[in-house]
Amino acid sequence: MIGVLVVDDQEMVREGFAALLAAQPDIEVLGTAGDGQAAVDLVRRLGAGGRAPDVVLMDVRMPRLDGIEATRALLAGTVVPPPKVLVLTTFDLDDHIYAALRAGASGFLLKHAPAAELLHAVRVVAAGDALLAPEITQRLIAHYLATGPSSTPDGERPAALAALTPRETEVLRLVARGLSNREIADELVVVEQTAKTHVSRVFAKLGLRDRAQAVVLAYETGLVRPGT
Repeated sequence: MIGVLVVDDQEMVREGFAALLAAQPDIEVLGTAGDGQAAVDLVRRLGAGGRAPDVVLMDVRMPRLDGIEATRALLAGTVVPPPKVLVLTTFDLDDHIYAALRAGASGFLLKHAPAAELLHAVRVVAAGDALLAPEITQRLIAHYLATGPSSTPDGERPAALAALTPRETEVLRLVARGLSNREIADELVVVEQTAKTHVSRVFAKLGLRDRAQAVVLAYETGLVRPGT
């Protein structure tokens, strides 16, 4: 069972999400919270009781402590094991997406996404992968990072990625473009398990938790440029 905590300052939205999730045979709603601070406190209490949530559905704009700061607090090492955070918002803004990913969120979805997409996102994030909504994430991260030109010439590897082999560098580029392991395998003409191994090695060498962090790093280092 995937343990989920739902965090939103609007009671109807909060209870609606909770009811949707609770109806699934593989998901258990462990609680709800109306603001970020209440969420952090509840996760700590649940963890102390031996049932910390696997996934926290986190709204962005909330009183006391917003969703970005709450995400930072949850993933700062004070909660063991830390939950995966899936950020939900009605605000399609660059700063929110980038700040959420920088804070350690494993996924980002707009609240108007279909119910099936939300359920899929919870399961993907709980399994340890990242979910970046394709219709918004690449465009907005690229737009945000385009405010400062990269100092890395085309064709060169940034110094921060020196630990990677040329093949691993290419794998990181493909991850940053949003390709799945299967699509990476097709691109490199290898079997899917080999692609998965390459991705795991890249993450291990660079200390990355998931694809969300990989996308941010690839853009920040100039390995992937906006529009490419």
